[in-house]
Amino acid sequence: MGNSWRSLRVLLLALVLGVLLMLVMASPAIASLHTYHEQLGQTTFRSRQTVRDRHNIAWQVTVFKRYEQDTLQGLYLRLVGFPGQGVVDRQADLQVQTGTVAQWVAPHSVDLLTKSLPENVAQYDFKEVLAQLQRPIPLTLVVPLVNAAPAQLVVAPYVVDEWLQLYRLQEEPHK
Repeated sequence: MGNSWRSLRVLLLALVLGVLLMLVMASPAIASLHTYHEQLGQTTFRSRQTVRDRHNIAWQVTVFKRYEQDTLQGLYLRLVGFPGQGVVDRQADLQVQTGTVAQWVAPHSVDLLTKSLPENVAQYDFKEVLAQLQRPIPLTLVVPLVNAAPAQLVVAPYVVDEWLQLYRLQEEPHK
């Protein structure tokens, strides 16, 4: 009885350690990149995440790039804040910070298909920022607001990794 009880405890301990090891080694869940064939000859690749600012207010952050007839039309970051939380200042650029000396500016830019955006939405040309990022690191997006302090959105490395995957997709969507 003593040997079988000891064997059972060793087996249970090994099982628990195995499960813990799998949990530690597991990477965070990443939402997949989505592809949309919006109309004949037009394809959009998109990553959409919810990110919270330093006041715990949720923002929808979408990074997308659109091709028309296999020609890149642009790579954009679109921010959507909940109505009533603030008006995005579209006259000011988005600041992208790393927490170190590296930081970038993304100018406000609307893609050709967007006619207008509500006041709680802003869109920025994000291609140059992603082109300069070497690896997925935490970022802070400093969103300029009208008559308020800028919102600071903290972006986790796994989200930045997804954006870099989108950036690195082939230039021709049919490949």
